Amino acid sequence: MNAPIRKPLPPFDYSQPAGAPAFLGPDSVAWRVYKNQIALGIGGVAAVLLEFADPRIRSGVWDHSIYKVDPIGRSERTGYAAMIGVYGPQAAARRVIEGVNRMHAKVEGETPGGISYSAKDPELLDWVSATAGYGFLTAYDSFVAPLSVEDQERFYHEGTAVAELYGVQNKVNSRADFFAMMEKLAPRFEPHPINKEFLDIIQSGKAAPQIPRFLHRALARAAVSILPPLVRDRLELGREYDLTFADRIAIKLVARAAERKHDPESPPARACLRLGLPSNFLYLKPAEQQRLLRNNELAAA
Repeated sequence: MNAPIRKPLPPFDYSQPAGAPAFLGPDSVAWRVYKNQIALGIGGVAAVLLEFADPRIRSGVWDHSIYKVDPIGRSERTGYAAMIGVYGPQAAARRVIEGVNRMHAKVEGETPGGISYSAKDPELLDWVSATAGYGFLTAYDSFVAPLSVEDQERFYHEGTAVAELYGVQNKVNSRADFFAMMEKLAPRFEPHPINKEFLDIIQSGKAAPQIPRFLHRALARAAVSILPPLVRDRLELGREYDLTFADRIAIKLVARAAERKHDPESPPARACLRLGLPSNFLYLKPAEQQRLLRNNELAAA
């Protein structure tokens, strides 16, 4: 089947309106994590695999979205909503999330195994939210820079307001909470060809053909490497997805380069401008960040 003509994402200026706060502050762990595109790529792939482990979510995505014909486009739209939720003004985040929720309200059906599902099911909403947080946080901690236990717990707590807008009821506040939720759902987890098809697409480099293909393969393997062993085993992702030493070095090099690369047109840079901070705020030393936050009365209480 030919891929559909992909509709461009609507333009969004994160620098406006001036002074409008996001749900998360510029001193949050989330602003630090989400600015790294490599961590987002690895974490996003891991999150999809974690979601697809549950046949209800897999069927919901496969049967009610364009994922099967345009997985890259669908992933881009998911990323668009996530970035606005983190860096966008609160009013814009609410508007985008309300649109997502309206689409989810129409998603219901039955898996090939005869299990009924609905995208409004609190258990599924909770798991989707939990997988995103786990994926992005673990990717950053593993390949960009280690995060303290305190910062990891801060990251989970910071996501509460946005998670509630999506209808999440059982919010994850720590890695222990995530693993407890995973263990509860694990009896439903199962392998499926869709998971390997998804990884084949990631490894093919179609999402970003300007990047060398070996890096795409390494990114896919990096995502598999941060899956909890229980999930990787249930999905039957074998040794062909092992992260090699060369893969790990390559991923860490590009991830740490991304951590230093300031793009003045990126969402985090434009969001900093909206709050009266320099666009390179997130790349400054912590002491300088704190000085600027105090001067702009943005420091956390």
